Amino acid sequence: MAGRYDPNPFDEEEVNPFSDPAVRSKASGQSKYGGRAFNTASAPPASNSRLSPLPPEPADFYNYGNTVDIPIDAPADLRKKEKELQAKEAELRRREQEVKRREDAAARAGIVLEEKNWPPFFPIIHHDIANEIPVHLQKIQYVAFTTFLGMAFCLFWNVISVTTLWIKGGGVNIWFLSVIYFIAGVPGAYVLWYRPLYRAFRTESAMRFGWFFMFYALHIGFCIFAAVAPPIVFKGKSLTGILAAVDVVSKNALAGVRSLISICDVSC
Repeated sequence: MAGRYDPNPFDEEEVNPFSDPAVRSKASGQSKYGGRAFNTASAPPASNSRLSPLPPEPADFYNYGNTVDIPIDAPADLRKKEKELQAKEAELRRREQEVKRREDAAARAGIVLEEKNWPPFFPIIHHDIANEIPVHLQKIQYVAFTTFLGMAFCLFWNVISVTTLWIKGGGVNIWFLSVIYFIAGVPGAYVLWYRPLYRAFRTESAMRFGWFFMFYALHIGFCIFAAVAPPIVFKGKSLTGILAAVDVVSKNALAGVRSLISICDVSC
């Protein structure tokens, strides 16, 4: 019967895996069983459990001695650039103050800076009835604008009609006169009566209203003269009116029809 303190036959000797390989091999080759040791020296040695070391890093992998050259201007250059920037800033500030002074002077004088926005494809005038004319006056302004456009169209059609008569042997002098009517009439009407009416409605100026009524009366007189076309200047054929149409229709039906159409345009 085994004693109380007899060694355990199944117990194995503890072996430190990190100890000397020869000693570890010798210790692992012996075991105890019932007080008898079995030699296992002939068994193959245990494989090495340590990981293979990493390859050595290059010598200059962590080279903290390298420096990056950052160009830094000399103090004199920095002061020079600073002075240039300050001069430019002062010039911009001066120009801004000058522009503001002119805007204030124009506002005090009642001058409004107008941006050209009409016609949309080639702006040549400023025109914004919806935003600048009072609501109760917008209808009258639209009627005046329609009258201006109608007059421009009539003068353009007059050029076409007189060109037809010139081709049929009417003479080049009447054609030149019709072109003068168109070139002078459209800008003249805008400057003399349409723009004064526009500004009168916008600023409620009595002087501009008086200017409008005076030149609009001349405009109406010219329309009546053009619709009748009396034989005063070049026998009246530079304007396609009633008398000119009656005289031409008996000689050339095409030119006479164009004259009648022009009369209808003027009447409308």
